[in-house]
Amino acid sequence: MEEIVRKERHLSFGKVFLASLLAVVAGSVLSGLFWLGIFSSLSSLMQSEVVTVPEEAVLRIDLAENLVDAPSRNPMSQFDLTTMSMGGQLTLYDALRAIEAAQSDDRIKGIYINLAGMGSAEVAAFEELRQAILEFKAASGKFVVAYNSVYSQWGYYLATAADRIYIEPEGSFEWAGLSMSSLFFKGLIDKLGVEMTILRPTACKYKSAVEPFTRTDMSPENREQMQQLADNMWGVITGAVAEARGIDTAELNRLADNLEVMLPQEAEEHGFVDGLMYADEVMDAMESDYGVAEPQFVSLGDYASTLMYDVNNLTAPKVAIVYADGMVMDGSGPDDNIYADDFSQTLQQAIDDDDIAAVVVRVNSPGGSALAADIIWRQMELLRQKKPVIISMGQTAASGGYYISAPADAIVADRTTLTGSIGVYGQLPAFGKALKDKLGITYDAVTTNRYADAASGMEPLNDAEYAAVMRGVDRVYARFTALVAEGRNLPIEKVLDIAGGRVWSGVQAQQIGLVDTCGGLKAALAVAIDKAGLGDNYRIVELTDEMTGLMAMLQSFNIKVREQITARNELGELYGEYRRIESMIGRKGVYAYMPYVFRFGDR
Repeated sequence: MEEIVRKERHLSFGKVFLASLLAVVAGSVLSGLFWLGIFSSLSSLMQSEVVTVPEEAVLRIDLAENLVDAPSRNPMSQFDLTTMSMGGQLTLYDALRAIEAAQSDDRIKGIYINLAGMGSAEVAAFEELRQAILEFKAASGKFVVAYNSVYSQWGYYLATAADRIYIEPEGSFEWAGLSMSSLFFKGLIDKLGVEMTILRPTACKYKSAVEPFTRTDMSPENREQMQQLADNMWGVITGAVAEARGIDTAELNRLADNLEVMLPQEAEEHGFVDGLMYADEVMDAMESDYGVAEPQFVSLGDYASTLMYDVNNLTAPKVAIVYADGMVMDGSGPDDNIYADDFSQTLQQAIDDDDIAAVVVRVNSPGGSALAADIIWRQMELLRQKKPVIISMGQTAASGGYYISAPADAIVADRTTLTGSIGVYGQLPAFGKALKDKLGITYDAVTTNRYADAASGMEPLNDAEYAAVMRGVDRVYARFTALVAEGRNLPIEKVLDIAGGRVWSGVQAQQIGLVDTCGGLKAALAVAIDKAGLGDNYRIVELTDEMTGLMAMLQSFNIKVREQITARNELGELYGEYRRIESMIGRKGVYAYMPYVFRFGDR
């Protein structure tokens, strides 16, 4: 019997050992194949064919790649695990540079706008792209044609820069106005049993960052500001359509209110498009109208990759573009956000480089940590003392994004930029009740003083603790508003009147003195060149904070894996909201953060 048991144990051990060995081998093979796929993709990317521009070429703007505000710090950020390939990315600066170069390039006969790609772009990027196309037409006299099967409202806004606009006969056209929305999670927070203590100065009635966790709908103040923002952005669209197509804005609103332009035939009837055509018919029209037979297209991204930097001005003073893109965060980090220590080092490089005569800081940020914003503000102030600093605001430069912009010599914003939100808040979640009710976990502690465990995160603040923490929140708000008054040369009373956490569009911000003028990145560069007194003797460089070190890159790649394989695949478009909840519930301290990222349903 003992021998039988011994044999059975040996057999069981053998089975377990063989199964474990097989698992290790299989895991190693799969891991090897995984990394082989990654390195193969990177290798193919590095060995991609050199783009050649045909002698009879048409520049095609198709969103084949994502049009991004700033280059990524980590090259692995664009790796797509589902296709095991590197995704396409084109920076706004390179796109604008390419369109400008096409003006004088005899090989480029015109521009074809056909937003059929799978890339994306922010609203402000569309605004700057459209302006660049208008300048292309005016400077070169070359043609611009737009064609698509489906026109979203922002896609059509871009198309209005064209001489001719066509749509597929069986396509669709959207003309219904803009809607701006926000999700509210109070019901979810209540079900989780998490108790949220919100610390917000009484003056910050528009600072609605905390509303999704304390309300089930918009406050009257939040509704007021969101309505005005939506109206301003809709005004940008209707103004462009009215100017380009000769349709009165009152008529444009009447058509939207009655949903009278939804079909291609209706778009042609009301003058939105010049004709209903299939793609081959558009090609024939190009030949008959502009003499371009069988056009050879080169994409905007490919054309941008062929451009060389100006070698004639290698010794000229430099105008540096520095990117402040993402949330404002403390310390250092591996992802594409604005980390105070990392970004300060980049600004220090600009300070130390005597060849840099002026700096344009491209800000695209909803803010974040108030402490990190203040650290960056100081470094911006040190930079401004050495050389001109111009802010170019992208889609969002609000709250902490405005905090770091305030000390600049001049601020340039797009008309659709979301800015201001001068306000702060604090929040302290308490998980004690949730742990007890949901999981049966309880908490106890000993303390040396009365309030030693006030920030334990287990119990809500009592009145004395709340008052103590609010002193810090009020102090941050007082400093924020004082720095804005100083940087913008405004009376503090004026700043307090337009602050309170209120979000403004670029147009509104110019009217109330928060920005100097409306324009894009090119306009900001022109201001920087003028303030530095460079004339035509300058060269533009990008000063980027590129990630170095294998471990840092792998850490960032692990974040990408988590996003693409886990929650993103399960939640789809709600993944962004999930990350907001996860971030906000676990966040402590004082934040200068804009409440939401607006989505319009258009790309």
